[in-house]
Amino acid sequence: MKSRIDSLVRAATPGQSGFRLLLSGRDAFNARAEAIAQATESLDLQYYITHDGISTRLLLGELLQAANRGVRIRLLLDDFASDARDHRILLSAAHPNIEMKVFNPPNKGRKRATTRPLGRLLELPHQHRRMHNKLLLADRNLVVMGGRNLGDEYYDADPERNFVDIDLLCVGPVASDFSASFETYWQHSLAVPIDQCLRKSIKRFGRRHQPRPLAQEIDDACNKEPDQCSLLTAYRRTPQLVTWLDQLVWATGTALWDPPGKLATASGPDEDQMMTAPLLPVAQGVRRELMLVSAYFVPTWAGLAYLSDCVGRGVSVRVLTNSLEATDVPLVHGGYQPYRKALLNAGVRLFEMRKKPATHSRYRLADTPVSLHSKAVVFDNRQVFIGPLNLDPRSVLWNSEVGVLVDSPTLANAVRQLVAEGQSGTVSYEVEVDGSAQSAGLVWNYEDDQGRALKLKREPANPWRRFNAWLARLLRVEPFL
Repeated sequence: MKSRIDSLVRAATPGQSGFRLLLSGRDAFNARAEAIAQATESLDLQYYITHDGISTRLLLGELLQAANRGVRIRLLLDDFASDARDHRILLSAAHPNIEMKVFNPPNKGRKRATTRPLGRLLELPHQHRRMHNKLLLADRNLVVMGGRNLGDEYYDADPERNFVDIDLLCVGPVASDFSASFETYWQHSLAVPIDQCLRKSIKRFGRRHQPRPLAQEIDDACNKEPDQCSLLTAYRRTPQLVTWLDQLVWATGTALWDPPGKLATASGPDEDQMMTAPLLPVAQGVRRELMLVSAYFVPTWAGLAYLSDCVGRGVSVRVLTNSLEATDVPLVHGGYQPYRKALLNAGVRLFEMRKKPATHSRYRLADTPVSLHSKAVVFDNRQVFIGPLNLDPRSVLWNSEVGVLVDSPTLANAVRQLVAEGQSGTVSYEVEVDGSAQSAGLVWNYEDDQGRALKLKREPANPWRRFNAWLARLLRVEPFL
């Protein structure tokens, strides 16, 4: 694979990188699994969340096989969302060729489950700042990046909930840049070797029974869910990565990332050093259309002013986010609710993804509820930004983030079409101000499976979700959402 990528890069226009969208959970999983299986020198993985599940176990199995081939593997995980029991399966893959670090663990109490929450609470000013980066780098010349973490819900493999997301397969100069970003985080003082965070040292590969636990975990998962296992391992029977490399869109791309020191500052980050700084001129230069996709959307008053100004200049502005019934974090929705009417009155169109889209939609996965997890911005149908960055204060101010800005009408149009489908009445509610009501409330417009136009005058959600959203407004926690 490495030689194939090198030849593609040499044949491309100097300075351009190759990109391919990974829209389905299956494609996103296959890209990661095949990249690991075909790596010959190194694998670097950087993730915010690592959940146990059949998909994670299969990927870890591929990592262990790569380590056996002599591939050098480094795992860098945010400590807040991937600690405790989720490390059990990672530790079972301990190997001389595998190094693992956790990012920003608490200084006190980390080694015991009973004291870990207290340790985080005592260090709250730093513990609420998390490494939200999501990257998989193979041989430093191929990257899979975007919104997906590691866990069944990100790869259409969870019977309870699945996330709608966007990933990118990248090769070329941006891959080298992302490799440099990983190295910066890996070497930072907040990246702590896992051995220092555990009560007992990791037993190294080769000691008694070490390879067996992970193999048994994989067998158990596949025996329990044979159909799911067959779907996830289809890449072994029909590999796709080589074909995808021939389908790359070549364009100028800019890799962007926050410096890891953003999480270590005592006060707010330096705006000039934030990943969002290079995006501001692009955002301010929009002339015709702005399409925003954000799983968690809290625009703040500054964002409201910007979007209102765009509409005032004749720019068509559309936002796709989660509905209260679909979001996995109702508290964040509570931070978004106060801005809706002002956005609508300014001329911004708001779309909220439904928990269960119509049966004939690509967004419907059998009877499994879905939740939007995508993050993307399309500028004038020419440039597109993709990454894990949500449009909310937490992502901009407190978390570290990563992303890529691509100048490609072809790629931008593909994302635009995907978003447009997500904004259809069969997939999402379009929220509008109810002009017929004296109180000028909101209505949620949508279509049923037969294409009939329907309308709700009360926000779709159960009482518990309504309570959580109300609580966020009551506690005024918007700056931390």
